[in-house]
Amino acid sequence: MFGLSTGELVVIFLIILLLFGGANLPKLTRSLGKSVKEFKNALKEDDTSPGQDSSSKDAPPPPEKS
Repeated sequence: MFGLSTGELVVIFLIILLLFGGANLPKLTRSLGKSVKEFKNALKEDDTSPGQDSSSKDAPPPPEKS
């Protein structure tokens, strides 16, 4: 996962535990999960918005022929 070994993940978890405390950790992970869910829903809404062709916004206008 992200090129991290098990030992590195344990150290990161312990640092997070020290910074936020054991009591706040469930609230922190719950809010992180909600944020990820909202972000995914927003991405899904943006992909399915009707009437907007995203390829036309990104493409430059065709060159004028004289």
